[in-house]
Amino acid sequence: MTIMSAASSSSSGDIRHLISIKDLSDDEFKSLVDRAEYYKKVFKSNDISEFQKQHLKLLGKTIALIFTKRSTRTRISTEGAAAFFGGQPMFLGKDDIQLGVNESFYDTTKVVSSMVSCIFARVNRHADILNLAKDSSVPIINALCDKFHPLQAICDMLTIKEHLDYDNNKLKMAWVGDANNVINDMAIAALKLGIDVAVATPPGIELDSDIQQEGQKLAAQNNCEFVCTHDSMAACTDANILVTDTFVSMGEEFAKEAKLRQFAGFQINSELCSVAAPNYKFMHCLPRHQEEVTEEVFYGKNSIVFEEAENRLYAAMAAIDIFVNHKGDFFSHP
Repeated sequence: MTIMSAASSSSSGDIRHLISIKDLSDDEFKSLVDRAEYYKKVFKSNDISEFQKQHLKLLGKTIALIFTKRSTRTRISTEGAAAFFGGQPMFLGKDDIQLGVNESFYDTTKVVSSMVSCIFARVNRHADILNLAKDSSVPIINALCDKFHPLQAICDMLTIKEHLDYDNNKLKMAWVGDANNVINDMAIAALKLGIDVAVATPPGIELDSDIQQEGQKLAAQNNCEFVCTHDSMAACTDANILVTDTFVSMGEEFAKEAKLRQFAGFQINSELCSVAAPNYKFMHCLPRHQEEVTEEVFYGKNSIVFEEAENRLYAAMAAIDIFVNHKGDFFSHP
């Protein structure tokens, strides 16, 4: 068995895994967003004959959800996507299986992957995703790790496409907040689509060097700008998209007070929004906390956070269809 990086070409004996957006070619990533858009239209159509056709693709099959972190959107969207294609979702929480207690990653991966068609993994460490991919006999879909969050990036770009049409408009996205797994994939995703990206983090917090290097390469390749700064006002100036995320990630609660002091002045509020483009949209992957964004902005007329959350379902559908139904062929017909 050969394990393929996501950027490599696929052949009959190869397994494609979704580890990060960085691993995909620009066209492969665009095809994922387009596939999500397609399945949103199918799902919204309520066409019973089309539903029956899609339901046969994984009828009688099982999709495993190995989650060592709690979730709302990820669990609902992945279970819903599996059910849409006729697969039985099997949720395996940290208290449900022997992983990390009496059994190694290798043993668990070999056993689980022998019985299912795909594994969605929401884990703590990026190394855990890589270990799963190394030993799995079925596709691994990264449903979040401490380094990347590719399903969120797919849904975010679909949301931007729907509201601001990145194909026909030059856009700027401003991220204000932490350097974390969400922006690691979101920045790369936006740059692959030719969207300018400005990332504002507090002094002392920087994007990982590999993300910065990839971002600069994509910016040069796709004729767009990629800027990392500690000036939130500069980042938001003329931005069409304002984005933030939690300042205190799961597992970092012990450092909450220190983190909040460090992030003083990085809340998205009316002052930052006043320098954005008139048609700006506000995005947040949820759950949201008061220190990250004011209620005025979060629930305001420019906020698209709930459409963004719904689009997680169609991102999961796109991932299953390409990586499982079509065995990593990004340019197959849905």
